[in-house]
Amino acid sequence: MLTPSRLKLTRLRRAMTLTDLARTSQIPLRTLSAYENGEHSPKPDMVRRLAEILEVTPAFLEREEIEFIDPDAVSFRKLSKTTARLRDSALAAGRFAIEIADWNDDNFRLPKPDLPTLDKHDPDTAARILRERWGLGEQPISNVVHLVEAHGVRVFSVASDCRDIDAFSFYRDGVPFIFLNVGVSGERQRFDCAHELGHLLLHMESDRAHGRDKEIEANRFAAALLMPERGVIAQGLREATLEGIIAAKRYWMVSAMAMTHRLHEMRLISDWNYRNTCVALSSLGYRNGEPDGVNGERSQVLSKIVRALREDGVGPEAICKDLGLTLDELNRHIFGLAPHAVRGGGQRSPRQGVLQMVQ
Repeated sequence: MLTPSRLKLTRLRRAMTLTDLARTSQIPLRTLSAYENGEHSPKPDMVRRLAEILEVTPAFLEREEIEFIDPDAVSFRKLSKTTARLRDSALAAGRFAIEIADWNDDNFRLPKPDLPTLDKHDPDTAARILRERWGLGEQPISNVVHLVEAHGVRVFSVASDCRDIDAFSFYRDGVPFIFLNVGVSGERQRFDCAHELGHLLLHMESDRAHGRDKEIEANRFAAALLMPERGVIAQGLREATLEGIIAAKRYWMVSAMAMTHRLHEMRLISDWNYRNTCVALSSLGYRNGEPDGVNGERSQVLSKIVRALREDGVGPEAICKDLGLTLDELNRHIFGLAPHAVRGGGQRSPRQGVLQMVQ
């Protein structure tokens, strides 16, 4: 029996309207509407047809009813530039990832969420409190993704067909989720992760997790977390030269523009120096990229899960089989960590693994 909510979710995941699906499937619009509303249930051959078009298995469309993610509870980077169709597709992708996360939690013991609520503090103070609480001192954060995962955040990749969305985050049943775009520079990805962490710490108690003022606060939090004030001051960067800023950005593993903005925000460089540096960096290609930048970060939790499944002889195909996903769809959410199928085996259940995070 087809599950109406799953048909709608998967259609939104593919950024299709009912009219689009009717045209592609050659199924009357009225009939599709009846399927989604639960007024009629298609025959098995029709379910297979819809599953093929929507790039899932029939099993996915026949599993239990599924709840949609509330858009108001989600923080999107640059929401104003996001179309409603793309936003809905990303939210549907996020719901797919929740299914994967639930499967992971059922089969592995993962770090428990322990994020503090810092909504009573300004972003700079919140970043300082978090650094103290997590024992980060004034040093660069070696890997932001690994850090947040060690504190229970579930990190997934933004699906490749939703790449116009930089990043987003939300809580679900007390568990924090962050989604990152792997198509941006490593420096940008680190900042995006810290930005979304700021939303989780500062804004999730409010009615809406997004808005221009919240975006500004999340940016301030990310800058303060990645480039702590006392650590930056200790580098002697007052009226820093272009070469000094590039050296500093490599040390903190942030973009050159973010480093320049942070120094200006801290009043370590003048307005004149700030403008000239931005122009110079732009001419060197730092406006739209990061020459000789750091590598992008990937989920350590997901890497360990994939490795553990391979060691058990079942591979990530075990997730696909249980959830009704294709391997291609799974990869879109887990940083492409499962590119090849395991030959042989595949019948055993995965063990109850223990993942010990390395910060």
